[in-house]
Amino acid sequence: MSSGTYLENILSFHRDRAETDSRSFEHLLSQAQEVEDSKDFISALESPSGLSVIAEIKRRSPSKGDLNRNLDPGAMAALYETAGASCISVLTDTEFFAGSSHDLSSARMSTEIPILRKDFTIDKRDICDARIMGANCVLLIVSALSDEELVSFVALAKELGIAALVETHDEKEVGRALNAGANLIGVNQRDLYTFEVDQERAVRVIREIPNSITTVAESGIRNLEDAIVLADAGYDAVLIGEAFVKSSNPSSLISSFSGL
Repeated sequence: MSSGTYLENILSFHRDRAETDSRSFEHLLSQAQEVEDSKDFISALESPSGLSVIAEIKRRSPSKGDLNRNLDPGAMAALYETAGASCISVLTDTEFFAGSSHDLSSARMSTEIPILRKDFTIDKRDICDARIMGANCVLLIVSALSDEELVSFVALAKELGIAALVETHDEKEVGRALNAGANLIGVNQRDLYTFEVDQERAVRVIREIPNSITTVAESGIRNLEDAIVLADAGYDAVLIGEAFVKSSNPSSLISSFSGL
C-alpha cells in the first residue's frame, strides 16, 4: 500500500480505473433496466422478530490480510441463508479485498435472499454493473462522494429498482445521507482512513437517524454481546463479515442472533 490512507489509496485506484473505462453509461443503463429481480433488500431487513443479519462473503481486507482466501462463495451463501441471514453482502473489489463479480454471481445462483454488492462506488456505471451482476443493493460511502454524486447515485439506484446502503461514519455524514434521500443508512464503526474500529460509534450516531429510516450497524461486531448492544440501540440489522468467514461454525453464530 502506498503512502496515503487506506481509503485514499482505494478510491484513487477506482477513480483511475473509471477514467480509463470506455464503456458507455447509456449502454450499461439499458442493460441494467432489462434485469428482472423483485427481491426487496430493505423489506428483508425489517423483521418484526428482531435484529436482521447481513452476512458477508469476504476473502481478505487491507488491514487484516487474508481472512478466508479460498472460500467457496456459493457454498457460503447457501450456508448463510440456511442459518437465518436476511441478506448477503459480497465483496467484489479485486485489488484490495480479493473479491470479484464472479463471487457475487456464484452467491446469487446459490441463494434466494437479497444481495448487496459491497464495493467502492465512484461512478454511475458502478451502479449499473451492480444491477447487471444480480445485486439488489449497492453501497454508497458518504465520505467518498460529493453531495451531488450522492443525490444522483441514490436516484439512479431507485430508478433501477435496487436499494442503496448509504454508509456513514459520524453525525455530519448522516445529515448528508438524509439530504440525499437515503432510506437505508449504515453506520460503519471502522474509520476508513485508519481502519481502526470504535465499538461505541454506532450507538452514538444512530441518535441522529430518524426512526423511519432502516438502519444497519457495520464493522467490529464480533459476537452475540456486541449484537445485543446494537439491537438495544435500535438497529434493524448488523452487517458482519470477518467474524463469520473466520468462524469454524458460522451457522451457529448467525443463528444465535435470532430474536434479538
